[in-house]
Amino acid sequence: MIIAGLLGLGAFVFAVLIVGAALANNTRDYEADSLVSPPTSRPDGPRGTTDPGDPARPAVRLDRSLKNNTLYQVGALPKTRCPAGSANIYNSGQLKALIMKTSLCMGKAWKPRLEQAGIPFTPPKYAIVARSGRGACGDFPMRGTIVPYYCPSNMTIYASTSAMASGRGDARGYGDLVSWHGGIIGMMAHEYGHHIQQLSGLSQTRWEQSRRASSESQRLAISRRFELQANCLSGMFMRSVSATYPIPAARRQNLFYFFSNVGDWPGYPRDHGSPKNSGAWFRQGWQRQQAYQCNTWAVGSATVS
Repeated sequence: MIIAGLLGLGAFVFAVLIVGAALANNTRDYEADSLVSPPTSRPDGPRGTTDPGDPARPAVRLDRSLKNNTLYQVGALPKTRCPAGSANIYNSGQLKALIMKTSLCMGKAWKPRLEQAGIPFTPPKYAIVARSGRGACGDFPMRGTIVPYYCPSNMTIYASTSAMASGRGDARGYGDLVSWHGGIIGMMAHEYGHHIQQLSGLSQTRWEQSRRASSESQRLAISRRFELQANCLSGMFMRSVSATYPIPAARRQNLFYFFSNVGDWPGYPRDHGSPKNSGAWFRQGWQRQQAYQCNTWAVGSATVS
């Protein structure tokens, strides 16, 4: 989820929710969907070989477009050591510690690949609380929701540990889907994916397109492609740490089930993609392990509905 109220869009506030009623039907069995097919090869383009801050190195011109973004030159993430331990998601202190620990793993995985492609890297900030708070993009969690979100104005990920695990008000928690901590960390990797979209210019270009959209249906379609791309980036990261987290076959199925049961449900805005496509794009990142395979902007509308 990404909040854009403070992106210089004036009164235009476009808040997107990743769950809505996603937990209203959490008894469905996971069914594998076929993978989607973005372009079959990585786009060519300038790739850095030294520190982007090196004054002796010519500046790399980044492609900030949606379909041909420099991010798609990143390739696969390196296998990253990230033992999670046995954190209990219902213990706020333990869950917060795990979120912060795995955030360092996310930085270790993404930083070298982004810099190699010429994309300057800065880690996101975090505001993790036990219950609720207020930050640069407003209340967190947002009223009536449990979800974490990324605020691009200050590059901060906001989350409530108790809301994510146990729910809040009428919104049920992620723990009702998967009590294993990998589900919530996968969701935090989705938010980190929004940070990657911000660093690569995808976020800014997306908002420009949203502003120019002539209808609400067009804006929602843009939002779905953006959010499903973050699912794919999450899948890439979770696969990169799978050996040491660890994520054995049974836990992998937990992750696939989790992401196949969040998304848009009847009666809620169609801004994140169907549960089926939510799961398919997470699995796309997990199995294909290449950034260009997360190009949701280059595929047909059916796979991002």
